Amino acid sequence: MASQILVPVIILGVIGLIIGVALAIASQKLAVKEDERIPQVRAVLPGANCGGCGYPGCDGCAAAIVKGEAPVNACPVGGAAVAEKVGAIMGEAVTDAMPNVAQVLCGGDCDKAPRQTEYYGLKDCNEAVVANGGPKGCRFGCIGLGSCVSVCEFDALHMTDKMIPNVNIENCVACGKCVDICPKNVMTLIPKDQIVHVDCQSKEKGKLVRANCEVGCIGCGMCERTCMFDAIHVQNNLAVIDYSKCSNCGACVKKCPTHALIKEGRKVAPRKGLKPVKKPQPKQKPAEA
Repeated sequence: MASQILVPVIILGVIGLIIGVALAIASQKLAVKEDERIPQVRAVLPGANCGGCGYPGCDGCAAAIVKGEAPVNACPVGGAAVAEKVGAIMGEAVTDAMPNVAQVLCGGDCDKAPRQTEYYGLKDCNEAVVANGGPKGCRFGCIGLGSCVSVCEFDALHMTDKMIPNVNIENCVACGKCVDICPKNVMTLIPKDQIVHVDCQSKEKGKLVRANCEVGCIGCGMCERTCMFDAIHVQNNLAVIDYSKCSNCGACVKKCPTHALIKEGRKVAPRKGLKPVKKPQPKQKPAEA
């Protein structure tokens, strides 16, 4: 009787041993070797898992950096300090790229762009757009319900009493979550040293813009004619700045009749290498004989 029980147990034990050895060998033969630099890079990343780098969390960012799919300064939260550590691991020099910050491209607060309808649903900009397109007459303006503020993990956005979000430049890490959630594309990322910007997104004709907002861009082109650096042009009834050419001189701001162009009061380093562009003079009509 004992042998009838013992023999099957021994057989099962041998089979289990064989399977265990086979699995151990297979795990060695079929193992995907991970680059030893991936955990090293991951260890120096801040662990915010915000997705601001464009990859799924810090693990995805570390893998992308090691594979050469992302630069060593891909982490917007860590900034220059983390980029330097990652660069040391990767054996790459870190370029002094200007970080980005969030910017609200709308100056139409509740005083300057009065509401035309009332919204009583969930306090969410996307829900308000679905319900009635937003409370303002301007269909391009900020809804003002603070969805961008609700997703900011770094205390960089706060709603003002005029129902427009305000960016804390020092806290912003340019993760981009506010940009992604804004249904009106009012939130954007611009270089941190860019202090001149167009706080309007309206593509409407000037007359309709003025009817809905006191500080909207009317596409008059005064800024374009004033700029010495060819940095601003009117496209689809809206002034658009090429930040790579803008010197932050503010000449366009002084000429803007609606104050849609803004120059911030904070001080930034002057931009080097920008030279005024000579614009072609209008041809004069020949004098009549």
